[in-house]
Amino acid sequence: MEVSAHADTESTDVGVTTGFLARKLGVSPTTLRSWDRRYGLGPAVRPDGRHRRWSHGDVEMVQEMCRLTASGVPPAEAARAAKEHARTADTAAPGPTPGPAPTAAPAPADEHSPAARARAAVSATAQVSHSGTGLPLGDVRQECRGLARAAVRLDAAAVQRQLTAVLEAYGPAVAWEEVMMPTLRAVGRKWETSGDRYVEVEHLLSWHIAATLRHSYVRASSSAARPDSSPVLLACLPGEQHTLPIEALTAVLAERGVPALMLGGAVPAEALLASVRRTGPSAVVLWSQSRSTASLALARHVAATRWGMRGARTRSAVLLCGPGWGRSGEAGLLRPTGLRDALRMLPAR
Repeated sequence: MEVSAHADTESTDVGVTTGFLARKLGVSPTTLRSWDRRYGLGPAVRPDGRHRRWSHGDVEMVQEMCRLTASGVPPAEAARAAKEHARTADTAAPGPTPGPAPTAAPAPADEHSPAARARAAVSATAQVSHSGTGLPLGDVRQECRGLARAAVRLDAAAVQRQLTAVLEAYGPAVAWEEVMMPTLRAVGRKWETSGDRYVEVEHLLSWHIAATLRHSYVRASSSAARPDSSPVLLACLPGEQHTLPIEALTAVLAERGVPALMLGGAVPAEALLASVRRTGPSAVVLWSQSRSTASLALARHVAATRWGMRGARTRSAVLLCGPGWGRSGEAGLLRPTGLRDALRMLPAR
């Protein structure tokens, strides 16, 4: 059913339809009906023989539900808090008619408010493995649960708000290792076991993570590093397209004032070797996601490449990053187990 041209200006006395509200919030009509059936988050007035209409107060209640679940609050706790929020608003002293609920993150709630109590409940149950999303998250931070819920709903705005908030709160290293990567892995596992469902969720989440990490890099590098420092060169091997892990490392290096030269995915061998000779990097990070792209011959060639002035030529440290390299080490090559390990192995500046 098409929404009429004046739907956006429809009076709260008349109310809005379920379909319109679903589009406004970025959720499906099925989700709204499920919340109504399970938690009683439905229209207060239901005209007989007519489509349900959601009043201004109903809309604000469901907006609060969306905000809380996107921040990691379990749906049942969020529903209780949203209904109490609505009751509090109904009994508040009369005053000027409020405008629409803001879409930006609200000011921190009082510690005794319903929202604050709901968040406290999440903290108390942070080790519960059930995420409410159908994703196998396991024991993770509550931010993973909020991010997963937003991604499964394909709520791009909420995904971006969650990622931005996590990055600003914890920095790129913790954000990647403890929120972004666990959520991506859970989506990937669900994709593999559900007959190619959730592909769209993985693509949405990956795109927003990449955008967030690149924004972090650009913001940090604008004040960046010493121009006389040798960069860390980061590249995926030929045929390898999985760039997110080294994008995370690039963002962390920028945050720490370390110059980075990020070449991205599937870098041809000749281009990689030419870049090493031209830039003289202090270290070269080679990412391989699968054994089919890992090339020890190329890694050895990079490690043997000398650069610099004649009589003072030197080599770059080479880090083999990613599961494609397997667990075994290689003489003369460094094999970090993760982002923090790679940071420890990079030459001191």
